[in-house]
Amino acid sequence: MKKSPEEIKKIENEIYELLKQVIDPEIGIDIINLGLVYNIVYDGDKTVYVEMTLSTPACPLSDALVQTVENIIKQKYPDFDVKVELVFDPPWDTSMISEEGKKKLGML
Repeated sequence: MKKSPEEIKKIENEIYELLKQVIDPEIGIDIINLGLVYNIVYDGDKTVYVEMTLSTPACPLSDALVQTVENIIKQKYPDFDVKVELVFDPPWDTSMISEEGKKKLGML
């Protein structure tokens, strides 16, 4: 049964918070504060779509990062189908890092 818009937003926010546990191994900051996650959409049923990028398209750890995103969501929502799409438009740059991320990196 489809969830209400409020329930959908709540789950999307929970997933956003969960993804703060996923650390980019090259930079050492979570993917949310790095600005690598562009969009999280929960369909209200059993599927979550995560649109994200990498700090570099040639990232050798891209498969591991995607797998970690899928795993962390499935730990809380084991019945969900998690679809992670890597996109490179817009390309990531340091202006996408949050204030918190910049503090952690010593940029502020």
